[in-house]
Amino acid sequence: MFEQIRYEQAGAAAIVSLHRPEAHNAYTAQMGAEITRAVEQANADDAVRAIILTGAGRHFCVGADLSAGARSFDTSEGGAGAKNFGDGRGAGAGFTGALYNSNKPIITAFNGAAVGVGLTMTLPSDFMIAADTAKFGFVFTRRGLPPEAGSAWFLPQLVGLRRALDWSLTGRVFPAREALEGGLLNAIVPPQDLMARATALVDEIAANTAPVSVAVARRLMWQFAPQAHPFELLKHDGRLAMELGSGDDVKEGVAAFLEKRAPSFPGRVSHDLPASLPRIFEGA
Repeated sequence: MFEQIRYEQAGAAAIVSLHRPEAHNAYTAQMGAEITRAVEQANADDAVRAIILTGAGRHFCVGADLSAGARSFDTSEGGAGAKNFGDGRGAGAGFTGALYNSNKPIITAFNGAAVGVGLTMTLPSDFMIAADTAKFGFVFTRRGLPPEAGSAWFLPQLVGLRRALDWSLTGRVFPAREALEGGLLNAIVPPQDLMARATALVDEIAANTAPVSVAVARRLMWQFAPQAHPFELLKHDGRLAMELGSGDDVKEGVAAFLEKRAPSFPGRVSHDLPASLPRIFEGA
């Protein structure tokens, strides 16, 4: 089913690995399409509580496949860039939307370098963990390109405008410690501890939280956190709280708390999302 990524389920995690190690996982349009399908597959599987995105080999993703030289970025009709940028509307439109609209939390585990689209593709992640040896770069201005995959929107939301301008306008490559201190990463760990840290986070989510409320919380924050005021959100979150508040998940959550036991939430993302939730995001 997949050629340039690998998809496996490990417990409550769907592990999506970029898998072109011979090319340091350089991005192609096929890889982007396969990431989109993998996220959709994980979202449709109620046994999956979170998605881990990582890379095979030494690096996470060194950016777009440059095997055609400068023509790798030519998205005119017939240009070689079609293999990287699809229809010419910019790399990542498909998988950026899939990641942004995911009902499952997304954890990116950077096993090595992530530059260009290899970094911007991950910005809709909810958690970002890196090996302390990893390096990062928004290198587009050093290639004569603008930021893509929605990164001119995502990056300032995550790290602030000043830091986003620094990294984007200079195009410099920076170490994991700077990425952590700048707010891009949640944590850095020794390389051998990377996947254990990511799977521990999945296990924490799976053991303690309700799948439906996690999906709702994720989508509300991504949609409304960038807004200048809370008033549009207030039109929706009260109604959503009432819809969920009358359901079996809340009854189980309260009972588990009072009985001092682990919860076993019955709600499933595949068919128990609040009826009002899709209407909120139709214009997203």
